[in-house]
Amino acid sequence: MLTESGRLRAAINLGNPVLAQRRPNGELIGVTVALARALADREGLALDLIPFDGAGKVVDAAADDIWDVAFLAIDPKRATEIAFTEPYLTIEGVFVVAAASPFQSIRDVDQAGVRVSVGRGAAYDLHLTRTLKHAEIVRVPTSAEVLPHFLSRGLEAGAGIRQPAAAFVARNPGLRLIEEPFMEIRQAMALPIRQSDQLPRLQRFLDDAAVSGLIAESLSNSAENG
Repeated sequence: MLTESGRLRAAINLGNPVLAQRRPNGELIGVTVALARALADREGLALDLIPFDGAGKVVDAAADDIWDVAFLAIDPKRATEIAFTEPYLTIEGVFVVAAASPFQSIRDVDQAGVRVSVGRGAAYDLHLTRTLKHAEIVRVPTSAEVLPHFLSRGLEAGAGIRQPAAAFVARNPGLRLIEEPFMEIRQAMALPIRQSDQLPRLQRFLDDAAVSGLIAESLSNSAENG
């Protein structure tokens, strides 16, 4: 079984607003919340939603028996502590730069003297740490702080998820996206590595959620609420 306690503790990463958000009244919504509710119903378990403000904090808590399932981007560095399903969604990581910036491509960003703001421990932090050879990575505590930090400190680039990055650009004249994504972020459901024998059970649930239209419907509702 996924858990012997009669309760399913689902880690919800609020650092990626494409996947989960908190309403003003405190209610958690989004595709990951919908999947957590559906999984708890399927398993006959009560549900505890455990919010985190960044994916790195979810990963850090994997060994502490705080959550039973989570929703995270697949990354090889995380696979030593966490078991992943196949991806249920792929989203893009992009750079935000000043409209007047000469940068037009990913290669342009990776230069000496270029400072790139990222969310500590996010999937794109791990990716850029491996792939950027010359630019300096400037880490902030959560993904939500990345683009405000980039703007307020006058950095050369900020990294983020396409949809919230595009919304930030729309709210801040004088900025633009580099349209070429620097990575595709494969979102999956996850278990602590000690529970990896339950991965096929989780994968069957996700497969059924995709066929039923739950994932697509939840993403559409999320976009409307966002």
